[in-house]
Amino acid sequence: MTREEEGELRAQLARLLQEHRDLDAAIGALQGAPGSDILQIQRLKKRKLVLRDRITFIEDQLTPDIIA
Repeated sequence: MTREEEGELRAQLARLLQEHRDLDAAIGALQGAPGSDILQIQRLKKRKLVLRDRITFIEDQLTPDIIA
């Protein structure tokens, strides 16, 4: 992996982590609000899980393989 590719992955990872935190805050706010839309909360949670999977994938690519 070149330094440029690694830099792009790190930038993408930072964006995904920020979006994940934003979704977490939005879900918390919606759950605390009276009369909140359960379907919307479920959609946000599903999006958050997709983001977590993508974040894990990118982190795995950035972590060097160690042969034991």
